[in-house]
Amino acid sequence: MKVLVIGSGRVGSAVARELKAAGWDVTVIDEREEALGRLGETWTGEFLVGHGMDLQLLRQAGIEDADAVVVTTDGDNSNVVIGQMAQKQFAVPSVVVRVLDPARAEFYSSRGLNVVCPTSSAITTLTEAVRAAEGALR
Repeated sequence: MKVLVIGSGRVGSAVARELKAAGWDVTVIDEREEALGRLGETWTGEFLVGHGMDLQLLRQAGIEDADAVVVTTDGDNSNVVIGQMAQKQFAVPSVVVRVLDPARAEFYSSRGLNVVCPTSSAITTLTEAVRAAEGALR
């Protein structure tokens, strides 16, 4: 199975390492060459420097043969555009996009994009934790 991970920050690099350890063929794209360091000294997957909206770079990374694309850059707008390109232009079977803004995440999710919103997850978890402690506080 082949996956492209766009964005090698804390989240993207961890996803890339986990999928590589599970036997996936992983290619990571990041704008910063130093982001390769997040993958570790023993990284054996591919790493390309450039912007995830660069069609030539995506083709070089193998998007046309990819089974999945994970988009985790630090920009919601970039993530949505890259995810939509992977989904609509390249027909990648599984596209997962991180979107930090809950309203934007809901909007694009309702239009068929597979969105993960860690902000919404944090709000839910924190609220549930406070409510769980509510009884002990009385």
